[in-house]
Amino acid sequence: MFETVLIANRGEIALRVARTCRELGLRVAAVYSTEDRDSSVVRFADQAVCIGPGPARHSYLYLPAIMEAARQTGADAIHPGYGFLSEQADFAEACEAEGLTFVGPPPSVIDRLGDKSTARAAMADAGLPLLPGTIEPVSDAEAVAKVAADIGYPVIVKAVAGGGGRGMQVVHEPDNLARQYREIRSTAQSLFGDDRVYVERYLPSARHVEVQVLCDSHGNGVHLGQRDCSVQRRRQKIIEESPAPGLPRGLVEQMGHAAVRGLLAAGYVGAGTVEFLVDEQHRFYFMEVNCRIQVEHPVTELTHGVDLVREQLRIAAGERLDMSQAELTARGWAIECRINAEDPARGFMPTPGRLTALELPAGPFVRVDTAAVAGGRISAAYDPLLAKVCVWAPDRPQALARMRRALAELTVEGPGVSTNRDFLLTALDHPLFVAGTHDTSLVDRLTDPHTREES
Repeated sequence: MFETVLIANRGEIALRVARTCRELGLRVAAVYSTEDRDSSVVRFADQAVCIGPGPARHSYLYLPAIMEAARQTGADAIHPGYGFLSEQADFAEACEAEGLTFVGPPPSVIDRLGDKSTARAAMADAGLPLLPGTIEPVSDAEAVAKVAADIGYPVIVKAVAGGGGRGMQVVHEPDNLARQYREIRSTAQSLFGDDRVYVERYLPSARHVEVQVLCDSHGNGVHLGQRDCSVQRRRQKIIEESPAPGLPRGLVEQMGHAAVRGLLAAGYVGAGTVEFLVDEQHRFYFMEVNCRIQVEHPVTELTHGVDLVREQLRIAAGERLDMSQAELTARGWAIECRINAEDPARGFMPTPGRLTALELPAGPFVRVDTAAVAGGRISAAYDPLLAKVCVWAPDRPQALARMRRALAELTVEGPGVSTNRDFLLTALDHPLFVAGTHDTSLVDRLTDPHTREES
């Protein structure tokens, strides 16, 4: 095992990784921007290094500063968390070049699976089902039009390098295709420095279901069930639960085995997530691989009793998985709600500001992952995630009741600061969500008056 782990991230995930490191007896090194000088992880860490000003491109995305922090702290491993540099093959290569262990998959695997075109090809080769569409990037509007005509509308045009709900556009009619194709390529170039796109059939009423996988460097792999992440705003998840409600047991087993098979075939090492779309006929289709810890990992930890960050560190240190698939059985039901500092009434616009009051839920089987404190400030420079409220119960109805109770206990106050707490409560009470028959259109039903009337 390692002696010192540098956490190349911020906020709740940095603090969450630091806590597991402390439990393992590892020395914790943190990095921070000038915006985060008073953050919780800075106070928690054994040593913290300032890596630059607030904007992420000058700090959390600035590789030379992070590598210098690793040298200053004597780190022998770097945990990237999620977001920022966590899925950058260049970062993993730089760690290797400096003799540091990158807590994640090998650079070549990140490079292959982080590119949606080559990831689709790899998963197709491993026998995972894909939606009708292209595997190779589409080079011009005429080719896109031909593909769309062949597979049928609506289609979705996706940036090969996209992620986090960015770099994609649904097209419903042929008349709009050429313009939207050019727009998404321009957006992709601006956001990711890569204008390649591919096209696939769009499923308006799909479920978004993902499988958590662990693979070690000795060729062993297991999955830890599935998570339903269908409640999304702007294609970013806000409610997640495990297990996914209403799926046939046979389908769940097929998805789990397919996810493990696909990642082992790709040479994956570490914790990874394979994301699928599930249609109304319970057919599943590969969507993408996330080569990192997920924001929603706590619901898997609660149902399986496994510390996923601990497993990441053990695997990175070269240890074998100490669990078999037969030993991994889900127990009960877990739900996570992401509390964001944003205003749903204004298109989920972020609402940064100073917190004058913060009271977090507690009580039986409630877990809150946050780095926020009363008197602290929510920066406009970063994602508006404020906290993750998670609950566990023996079954889904009790978990829903417990989540409603927990959210009702949450108090967040500050000049100009709003949260999505009430919106989440509304979503939890929607008849489709209560029945477990919701899909990715649920937020549209709640925000679009016409859609709401139809439902």
